[in-house]
Amino acid sequence: MDYRIHGFRHGDYLAMNVGEYVPYWQQVEHSLEAVGEDDIVKHFRANGEGRKKSISSTVNALLKEQFVMRGWKAESSIFSEPGYASGRIFRLDFAKGPFSIEVAFNHGNDAPWNLLKPTLASELNHVEKAIQTEIGVIITATDSMKEAGGFDDAVGSYEKYIDFLRPMGMLLTAPLVIVGLEAPRSFRIEHKSVGRNKYGYAVPI
Repeated sequence: MDYRIHGFRHGDYLAMNVGEYVPYWQQVEHSLEAVGEDDIVKHFRANGEGRKKSISSTVNALLKEQFVMRGWKAESSIFSEPGYASGRIFRLDFAKGPFSIEVAFNHGNDAPWNLLKPTLASELNHVEKAIQTEIGVIITATDSMKEAGGFDDAVGSYEKYIDFLRPMGMLLTAPLVIVGLEAPRSFRIEHKSVGRNKYGYAVPI
């Protein structure tokens, strides 16, 4: 997949240039680049076409396959203390070494929380930690990907995440890399309405 990046608190520079971080960032890049458009179309037609609106779950599944294959822990809890270790709210999608990753195709109202989770994972806390993040990565869709990929309008986009960095800047102490997935070049999702529902179909461009 093609993508663009935006660094916050020099997260992009640190990830690409500081020796201890570079191997982890390279794994992020390789995971993103390993998911081709043909893979997305094939998976979507087998698992979502005519049943789901967008390719969000397909991209999620393919990225999970890549990260897990490279030894990233999926559904990683930020805290180890009972009562906080279970449930989705204090979990990150992937963690390995000093990096944590959130793949964020959910509602735009969840964007501030997704941005805050890497800071929770990086700072000292009164609750015992399970991981210690130093750089957070948020992977989301650009506005163009949302349109071409059939995403719901309410989904938070790369551009929206960048907008949120300004008012939340004083709260977000962890360096971040915001990754925006670009629209596919070879296909787009077109919707067909069935009653009140819309279902997506992959159409070559």
